[in-house]
Amino acid sequence: MENLRFDKLHVKLFAAIAGAIAVLMVAAYFIFTASFEYGFLQYLKRADEVRLERMVQQLADGYRRERGWAWIANDRDRWVELSREALGLTRGQSEAADGARPSRRDTPLTIDPRLMLFDAERRQLVGRTELARTAQYMPVVVSAQTVGYVGYVPRPEVIASIERVYVQRQRIAFGVIAIGMLLASLLLAAGLAYWLTRRIRAIEQGTRALIRGDYETTLEVPGNDELARLALDVNTLARTLDAARRSRRQWIADIAHELRTPLSVLRAEIESLEDGVRPLDQSAVKSLAFEAQRLARLVEDLHTLSLSDLGALSYRKEPVDLSEVVSDMLEGQRRVVRDRGLEVDIQLEPGAMVLADEARLAQVFANLLQNSLRYTDAPGRIVIRVRRVGDSVIAGWEDTAPGVPDSELTRLTDRLYRVEGSRSRDGGGSGLGLAIAHAIVEGHDGTLTAHASTLGGVHIEIILPALKERLNHG
Repeated sequence: MENLRFDKLHVKLFAAIAGAIAVLMVAAYFIFTASFEYGFLQYLKRADEVRLERMVQQLADGYRRERGWAWIANDRDRWVELSREALGLTRGQSEAADGARPSRRDTPLTIDPRLMLFDAERRQLVGRTELARTAQYMPVVVSAQTVGYVGYVPRPEVIASIERVYVQRQRIAFGVIAIGMLLASLLLAAGLAYWLTRRIRAIEQGTRALIRGDYETTLEVPGNDELARLALDVNTLARTLDAARRSRRQWIADIAHELRTPLSVLRAEIESLEDGVRPLDQSAVKSLAFEAQRLARLVEDLHTLSLSDLGALSYRKEPVDLSEVVSDMLEGQRRVVRDRGLEVDIQLEPGAMVLADEARLAQVFANLLQNSLRYTDAPGRIVIRVRRVGDSVIAGWEDTAPGVPDSELTRLTDRLYRVEGSRSRDGGGSGLGLAIAHAIVEGHDGTLTAHASTLGGVHIEIILPALKERLNHG
């Protein structure tokens, strides 16, 4: 009985489709039946009028010739003959085989019993008196004067039995057709409801599997309609959720590893001090402070990325010259760069104005510099270019070898990701610098992408929307 519950989709679909088609069939039956009867009766009425027009003309000719109605009022056989002629029957058809005049019972019942003749004062001369009160009149005009009337009872009121039978048969035919179409519609509704709900049920099972955490579920729905596309979207969602779960697990594992490294060093340093293996001097305190600072920097970077994910990373945007931001950042780092054995080649176009948070952009380029300092072999070179191109400001940051394999370039901005090999953990980085830079650039409606550098290292390209008008500062 569960399959017959009315809160089931296939039952609702069947009821809706079958009900709608049934209503249409019933309406079509009554409309077609009424239309046919109306058209049929109108046809009969018009046919009567056409026949009576000929009879009226013949009566007018007889009245003009005989100067009265006695010739027809006193001769019922002539009335019958005139009626038959009005029906279009020839004399040869109207006469019996022995040449006698036809009687009234020889006249077809379709028109004769309903005909009457009246004089100018509408006194009945010929016809059934009991039908006179329901008769309609057609005037007989002679020399522009009405000399009499042909009366007739409309066919719908005294329709002949053969006509009733014909209409009844048509009703039965329409009814049979309607019942056949209704049965066909019920079969169609049942098949369509089953077909749709079967496909929807498959999608439902897939989504329930996703709720249970089974992200390896794959739906197979043939076709290219909306349900097929929905199934593809569910498959894409499953892959996305699976990738997110894997990424989350990896992210937690990487965070734990990154936090464990400075904590392990701190623990070892403190234990050595407690055991007296290492004296508590300025060198030991400096080592502890370095590891604490490293741990604090990692926690701060993680906090920055979490704020970015939540959309809570705040920006105080104002018009700034990107070239000035890069120049100011490098000014305080020239000694560090020189001690690392690197040269810096800067090509800064003045007036590269953007709407940005100057401190956050300085953090972006500081992270890029730290990345180059850690992973560029000495003697090496860093090339920085800032220029305006159309409606964009483009900043390019390149360094010399070692480089990154092309397959790894797209992952450089992933969190805690570092290329194993030349650019590895030996440099001391946490793998969050480029991820933070990427998040900040996106927060300024820009893009940050990594490419292979012609210098042998990595080329980081940053594209930011330029201000519509250049602003002068200083």
